[in-house]
Amino acid sequence: MAEAATVPASPAAIGDSEFDRDTAVTRREPGVYDIDLSAGWTIISAVNGGYLLAVLGRALADTLPHPDPFSITAHYLTASRPGPAVVRTETVRTGRTLSTGQASLFQYDDEGNEVERIRVLASYGDLAALPDDVRTTATPPPIPPLERCFGPEDGPAPIDGSNAIADRLMIKLDPATTGWALGTPSGKGEMRAWFGLADGRDADPLSLLLAVDALPPTAFELGLKGWVPTVELTVHVRRRPAPGPLRISITTRNLAGGFLEEDAEVWDSADRLVAQSRQLARVRLG
Repeated sequence: MAEAATVPASPAAIGDSEFDRDTAVTRREPGVYDIDLSAGWTIISAVNGGYLLAVLGRALADTLPHPDPFSITAHYLTASRPGPAVVRTETVRTGRTLSTGQASLFQYDDEGNEVERIRVLASYGDLAALPDDVRTTATPPPIPPLERCFGPEDGPAPIDGSNAIADRLMIKLDPATTGWALGTPSGKGEMRAWFGLADGRDADPLSLLLAVDALPPTAFELGLKGWVPTVELTVHVRRRPAPGPLRISITTRNLAGGFLEEDAEVWDSADRLVAQSRQLARVRLG
């Protein structure tokens, strides 16, 4: 079974994994949280945007009366670096079904001044309280069995330099979307993969915020190279995922003026669509 191939001998439990420790925030006072951003979730020297979103998502879950992110939109203002940071949250509105809050993450420049890195607006609810009724035309992505897919260990690094985040993830790419690694990109702007955390921790709503931004950029299959920084990212969490590996499909239909969109779907082991996202990213042409 594909599921068995992804689980370490002693998989980490939700709440007791590296992801949980590295996204944990310490409440300094109401609405103010401290965190030391881990270097383990970086690409080159920049902290991954999905990891950052999970950090702010955890702070908002502590601030708001509802437990789960339903919709969260982030604007990435400046690149974050490993090290100390402060998160400030604010409750915008609370209701019976949904509550809305905003959060910003700050770091410090060489003079000790605060620099805002990312700003988020989010609506939270309770996924467990949603009805089971589903009416959809969406279908899971056609990905080969996990044992026929390829991970980072099977090919060259997608970007020159450190890629520490790869050691913390289980990513197995659909061979049809790995032409870029062989010097023959398909030109289709597609990326599909099995996904999980390397320590075997099952997915939850907060780790879905990481999952949508964890695969190699679709720009690679368009024949482009290098870092593809996120400008804006919106995630919709639809259901609490079942145990087991996730399947992720990301597509880009339009690259213009040095910017592209990436539309992602995340499916769980029970063939349920558990998260969707769209992001705007910048590419370096030429």
